Amino acid sequence: MANGFDKFAFETAQMARIGWFFGQKLVAARLSRPLPAPARWRARKLPDRRRLLSDLWRLIDADWRNIAAGVYAAPEDWRGNPLAELRRAADFFADLRAVEARRHGALADRLLNGPEAAHYPAYYRRKFHFQSDGYLSEASAQRYDHQVEVLFGGGAAAMRRQGLVPLRAALHRVGASRARLLDVGCGTGEFLREAKRNYPRLAVTGIDLSTPYLAVARRRLSAWSRVQLITAAAEAMPFPDAAFDVASCVYLFHELPARVRRAVVAEIARVLRPGGTLILVDSLQKGDEPDYDSLLDYFPLAFHEPYYAGYVREDLDRLMQPGFSPEARSLAYFSKVVTYRRGGPPPT
Repeated sequence: MANGFDKFAFETAQMARIGWFFGQKLVAARLSRPLPAPARWRARKLPDRRRLLSDLWRLIDADWRNIAAGVYAAPEDWRGNPLAELRRAADFFADLRAVEARRHGALADRLLNGPEAAHYPAYYRRKFHFQSDGYLSEASAQRYDHQVEVLFGGGAAAMRRQGLVPLRAALHRVGASRARLLDVGCGTGEFLREAKRNYPRLAVTGIDLSTPYLAVARRRLSAWSRVQLITAAAEAMPFPDAAFDVASCVYLFHELPARVRRAVVAEIARVLRPGGTLILVDSLQKGDEPDYDSLLDYFPLAFHEPYYAGYVREDLDRLMQPGFSPEARSLAYFSKVVTYRRGGPPPT
C-alpha cells in the first residue's frame, strides 16, 4: 500500500521529469520559427504556460491517485540511464533543424518517396510530426518517444497510463491469465510494456506497420513471455474472428484518414469477441476542453498531422456503430480515454 514517502518520491520524480521535458519544449520553441496561423484564428486565445502546467499537474495527481489505489504500479520513469537521456536530448535537437526545414519547406518534403516507402499504404508515406524518415527507420524509432514527451512537456507517459484504468476493469471480467489483449498500432511498445508490468501472465499481441518501431517494442518486451509482435496493417489484420478479449488503440485514430479509420473499426469488431472491450486513448476532440480548441486547430498545421482535423471532429460513438456501445470516457490532459463494449455476434 502506498504511503507518504511513496507519494513524495513519485511527485519528486515527476517534477524532475516535467522540468526536463518541458524545458526542452521551451528551448525547441525558441529555436523554431512558428508557422503563421490563418487570419481567422489570430484573435483566438491559446492556453498560456501557467494553464498548461496546471493541467499537466492535474494529470500527474490523477496518475498518483490511481497508483495509490492499486489500479496500476508506479512507473519506472526515474530509473533510466542519465547519459542515455542526454544522448536522446542531443539527438532530438540535432534533428530539429531538419524538422524546421520541412515545416517551412515544400509540401513534397513531407512525403516519403524512397523505394522502401512503396511497400506501405499511401496514407502512411508521411513524415508525421515532420520527423526524419517518418516511421520507417531505426533512427526515427529511437527518437519517437523522446520527441513525443517533449511535445507534451513530460506528460505523454502519464496520459498513456490512463488506458490501464479500463484495462483493469476489462481484465477483471475475463481474468488476466486467460485474457488476450491486442494492441493495434503498438508502435514502440510503451503501452504493452506497462500492461505486462502490471499483468505479467497476460497474453499480448501488438501489430504495427513499422518494422523498426516493432524492433524497439521487441527489446522493451523481451523480459516477458506470452508476447507476439506482428508487422501488419490495422485495416487488414491477420487474425481469425473473435480472437481477442480486449483491444487497445493508443494514439492511432488521429493518424488515419476517415475511410481507413472505419476499416480499422470494422476489423477490430471482427477480431474482438462479443462482450469484449475496446480501449481508445487518443487526442482530445473539439469541445472536450473548449479552452484547448484553438490548439487542436493549430496542431495539424504545426506538426504535420494530415488526418488530425478530421479526427477531432469525428463522432466516435457514431463511428463505432453498430458493433460497439460506449461504456466510459474520461479526459487526461491533451488526451481522452474512451471504452466500448463489443455487442452481438462477430460480423460475417
